[in-house]
Amino acid sequence: MQNLLYKIGAGAGLFLSSPLALAAERIDLTGHGVGYAALILFVAAYLLVMAEEFTHLRKSKPVVLAAGIIWALIASVYVGEGNTHAAEQAVRHNILEYAELMLFLLVAMTYINAMEERRVFDALRCWLVHKGFNYRQLFWMTGLLAFFISPVADNLTTALLMCAVLLAVGSGNQKFVSLGCINIVVAANAGGAFSPFGDITTLMVWQKGYVEFWTFFALFIPSVINWLVPALLMSFVVPRGEPKPSDEVVAMKRGARRIVVFFLLTIVTAVSFHNFLHLPPMLGMMTGLSFLKFFGFYLKKTHHKESHQSRGSADADEQRLGDMAVPFNVFSNVARAEWDTLLFFFGVVICVGGLGFIGYLELASNVMYLGWGATYANIAVGILSAIVDNIPIMFAVLTMNPDMSVGQWLLVTLTAGVGGSMLSIGSAAGVALMGQARGAYTFFSHLRWTPVIALGYAASIAAHRLLNAAMF
Repeated sequence: MQNLLYKIGAGAGLFLSSPLALAAERIDLTGHGVGYAALILFVAAYLLVMAEEFTHLRKSKPVVLAAGIIWALIASVYVGEGNTHAAEQAVRHNILEYAELMLFLLVAMTYINAMEERRVFDALRCWLVHKGFNYRQLFWMTGLLAFFISPVADNLTTALLMCAVLLAVGSGNQKFVSLGCINIVVAANAGGAFSPFGDITTLMVWQKGYVEFWTFFALFIPSVINWLVPALLMSFVVPRGEPKPSDEVVAMKRGARRIVVFFLLTIVTAVSFHNFLHLPPMLGMMTGLSFLKFFGFYLKKTHHKESHQSRGSADADEQRLGDMAVPFNVFSNVARAEWDTLLFFFGVVICVGGLGFIGYLELASNVMYLGWGATYANIAVGILSAIVDNIPIMFAVLTMNPDMSVGQWLLVTLTAGVGGSMLSIGSAAGVALMGQARGAYTFFSHLRWTPVIALGYAASIAAHRLLNAAMF
């Protein structure tokens, strides 16, 4: 399972939250050969990331390599000038910030993997299939669930789950699967935009302290509009009829519901640590991981006892076979975290941190936020995120650290989160569904609806400007 979130995916690390402390020691390398080389390295590495589907080269490999080379080039200049510690201090600060986010995401990924292993998502998929919904009802149901699950899980996990439902009930109806996948991508991205846990953009802004936890929910109605506008227009062409019924039965494993409760309790712990104790949210998440570890110990110790006590019919025994054979192991769920994604975040964080230290992000900030103005710059961020992943873009904005109101920080959070819906390659959810629903959901099938999705994008921005005008 990729990511919490490719989607939930990535990092505080790259923002230099103390640029003033380093300003006196920093050398402007924007016109230097090292600066040009660093820029070329990053662009080349990111082109390889975008071509992952064709080259099958894992996305973390080029950016981690580029990160090391970029900072080696920067350090060589500083050492030559006799300043041996400025680059080191900047790198250490980036790594500290990244480590906080990496541990946060690692816990979230572990919980998602644990729920997947306990068959929570399979059971939900099976329940939806058995309800006997027609195509139009399934279109709305999968979109609605994608919108409300992604704020807690992440857009990638949510999209994969809902797409599995579409394929299970409508695999013979390509038009339904295509429209349903587009709807799921838009809904999952929109749902993650109003929750600090739903998307990397919101998580970064929250951890950085620009927006308080509950303030993000001011984006709820704009996010709903972002999904509803294209969903309403697409619903008119959803095929009529009902899918074939299915007799598949999936039972959750022992402890599944309690793990869901522990995950929600972990989120509460992280929020409480940050809001009331002013501690990093990562510490609350790691504390929540201990809940799962102790519960895993309980499941392991009571495993054989429960198995013997629950013996009944042959069907019941067969249904519990997987649970009886392999007891719950929390460390296997930690190991199944999406390490390629976590290392990708590291590479992007360190690369963009290097470009910021060179001085390129300051130039970009002057052009965008001083030249264009915050509103147009933030709208452009969302449009750009449809082409380039929102992770490096949001990192860059946070590294620029423009002087903006809370309303503008919410605006860039919204646009960076939902802008990727305009193209299938603009978000982790879209890329994943192109592989999962290969042939039915493609780049061009999504592109046909891009004008409608862009209409929802514009409507959500207008709604935010109107409803939250007091924050600007």
